[in-house]
Amino acid sequence: MEWIKLLLVVVGMLAFAVVGLATQILLKKNGQFPDTHVGHNKDMKKLGLTCAKGFDKMEQKKGWEKYRLKNLKLAK
Repeated sequence: MEWIKLLLVVVGMLAFAVVGLATQILLKKNGQFPDTHVGHNKDMKKLGLTCAKGFDKMEQKKGWEKYRLKNLKLAK
């Protein structure tokens, strides 16, 4: 019987959280979840910080620039 009470309390708390988030989105102008991505944060950009995925992409681009075959000449 105790676990049923606990289950009802947990379900009630989860429902309250979901309703609270939905209300915030509906009442906010341009209601969206906040963008927490590091790459889109202006302050992080000022500090030169990027997300791991973006950093990896930039580093791979730097690596491939060494191997570009701009001056390749074909043998006749």
